[in-house]
Amino acid sequence: MDMITLKSGSTIPRIGLGTWAMGETVAAARDEVAALQLGLDLGMTLIDTAEMYGEGGAETIVGRAIAGRRDGVYLVSKVYPHNASRAGVIAACERSLKRLATDRLDLYLLHWPGSEPLEDTVAGFEQLVAYGKIRAWGVSNFDTDDMARLTAVPNGQNCVTNQVLYHLGERGIEWRLLPDCQRADLMVMAYSPLGQGGILTKPLLVKIAHKHGTTPAAIALAWLLRQPNVVVIPKAATAAHVRANAAAVETTLDAVDLTEIDRVFPPPGHATRLAML
Repeated sequence: MDMITLKSGSTIPRIGLGTWAMGETVAAARDEVAALQLGLDLGMTLIDTAEMYGEGGAETIVGRAIAGRRDGVYLVSKVYPHNASRAGVIAACERSLKRLATDRLDLYLLHWPGSEPLEDTVAGFEQLVAYGKIRAWGVSNFDTDDMARLTAVPNGQNCVTNQVLYHLGERGIEWRLLPDCQRADLMVMAYSPLGQGGILTKPLLVKIAHKHGTTPAAIALAWLLRQPNVVVIPKAATAAHVRANAAAVETTLDAVDLTEIDRVFPPPGHATRLAML
């Protein structure tokens, strides 16, 4: 598995496992746990979740999937903005740890900018680091101006990542946010890196996938992974989807592929607000 080293010193795989919409039904739980475990077996040892997903249900699913193998997993969760006061973020983290059946998170993120002062959220994160409850912290859905505000608060420079919506059909971050993060040595975690499904049926991706003997999903992910400091966290609740995503690390796009992709999925020509789901 292709790896990346964070500014915190941790080394993680560049393809992880997303869990959005997991943990919402009892009927799907067994398959969801099995899919996560298969991903771990294939070297996708980064798992991203959040207290918002299934209102804690996804964290419970993850806790089941990593039982007995916690030390081999890079575990990420996120806190609701309304829980992100200095005391609130600590309490929320404790609840997440309980659902995940672990004593620590490797990375803890503010899910999106909220009304709580960033100074208080960062202070809570730093206190969690001091307690050994988390190893590093970051943010999600932060636009360029949000990142500037974060950098200005005490210890704001300790942020190690910004998790944002990024896929072939949503390239707005390439105008400024992505280059800014790369210059600051911040990992960009691309969520929903396969879009909402329509991208994978585009004739061009089908054509390029056929050329490389792989799947459209692997092509879409390989395109993202050519960018420095970018990690992808596609959700995969079935074994077939997990294997298709893992194949991206064995796929290298050539100059012709990239030119055709830019024609069908053009890069941004101007600044736009950060898109989010």
